[in-house]
Amino acid sequence: MHVLAPLLAVVMAATPTPSPSPAAVTPSAAICDKYCDARDPALSPGDREGASASVSGRRITLHLDDADDMGWAAITGGAAGDHVWLDRSFDAGRTWASGSKLGDTATPPGGTGWRTLMYNVDDWANKGVGLLRACGQPSGSGSIACTGWARTTWNAGDRRTAAATALMERYNLGTGLFDTTGWWNSANALTAIIDNVRVSGMGSYRYAIDTTYTKNLAAQGGQFRNDYLDDTGWWGLAWVDAYDLTGDSRYLSTARADADHMYAYWDGVCGGGVWWNTSRTTKNAIPNSLYIELNAALHNRIPGDTAYLARARAGWAWFSASGVINGSNLVNDGLNMTTCANNGEPVWTYNQGVPLAALTELYRATGDAGLLTKARGMADASTTNGTLNPGGVLRDPGETAGGGGADGPTFKGVYVRDLAVLNAALPDRPYTGYLQRQANTAYVSDRNSAEAYGLMWAGPFDQADAARQQSAVDLMNAAP
Repeated sequence: MHVLAPLLAVVMAATPTPSPSPAAVTPSAAICDKYCDARDPALSPGDREGASASVSGRRITLHLDDADDMGWAAITGGAAGDHVWLDRSFDAGRTWASGSKLGDTATPPGGTGWRTLMYNVDDWANKGVGLLRACGQPSGSGSIACTGWARTTWNAGDRRTAAATALMERYNLGTGLFDTTGWWNSANALTAIIDNVRVSGMGSYRYAIDTTYTKNLAAQGGQFRNDYLDDTGWWGLAWVDAYDLTGDSRYLSTARADADHMYAYWDGVCGGGVWWNTSRTTKNAIPNSLYIELNAALHNRIPGDTAYLARARAGWAWFSASGVINGSNLVNDGLNMTTCANNGEPVWTYNQGVPLAALTELYRATGDAGLLTKARGMADASTTNGTLNPGGVLRDPGETAGGGGADGPTFKGVYVRDLAVLNAALPDRPYTGYLQRQANTAYVSDRNSAEAYGLMWAGPFDQADAARQQSAVDLMNAAP
């Protein structure tokens, strides 16, 4: 299931090599992958410094053996009795084995530095996607310092697979969803992982597709339906994506059930469109653009279909005439239900993105080149708008460090994912440079030692969660 991705070029760091080697330590829960825990670092074929920290004049370093998916900790510049150990986490550094202090060892008499034995980063047998950090404590001191979390390049050999692996650190095998984010965000996170399998060729995380499906098929309204039509649309598109990758007809059947559920909430209020929720409180841009995309996608995958195509056509006819597209060719949040006019709410990035993928799918269904022309005009508007792209880097309205709430961090990933869908359908690939600029900027300015990304792609890094990481995976998938 696990694949050794191509290794990144690494700078070989000098390693403290005290003699004799540290005494063997029996870990609280030994893991055996390529090798078992507590292996001598002298046997490592390579040494890359993953992170460092300082305390009381000592330097603490995390060393990584990329070829074997293992790491060790070292402390230098100190004195006898200094302790050094590793922490290992399987939930993106949020928790680690309490009291385990993997490889805890002390600098021997007369020494100024020491190192632990090597321990595995991942737990392949249990699908544990891990991180390590090195910690140290000077002799006689109550002060402890730890490096940032980091991992080897195993399943993380380039920025696409590294971002996907960091997202999978947040995948909960028990729930089949992504911790630190919500239900509909998990649909987008799974979509990002599926797309990463396709664009990177690394299939290590394909297991998430079936795990999510089987553990959640009966959740909420069943078949990934619930009271919010946009939630249902996100899941429907995720299962179309899963069907495209696997060919498993179960996923296409669920996508059909989701589309049919959405169709039940189409009516003539404000001239048409689907409601945002089953309580019929408002009509928004997102559920309606998802409705168009999902129905067009189903038509393109079901031989002889006419019903889903008719729904997709009607959906676009309503959307394009509804007023949600404003005079700047940008999409506002939805309609004022008193006047059935544009509600003037913010032009969120995902509102700009989903119509691009919807029009691309509808073009594939109909061959109507005018749909691509319209999509290109909308993409030109959103990629050049100064409010959405201050300094040339995509940013949602009101985006601030630590902000975005539960939903906002997902938005930009949806936008770049869907812009890439349109870009691939246009022979001149007009948005390649734009996508590359976003990815290059985020990689340099908005990434920590664990390959986690924050909210603001222009930086600085603020905090990590699954929604932020999903957007980063979407971005790395989208940028050639």
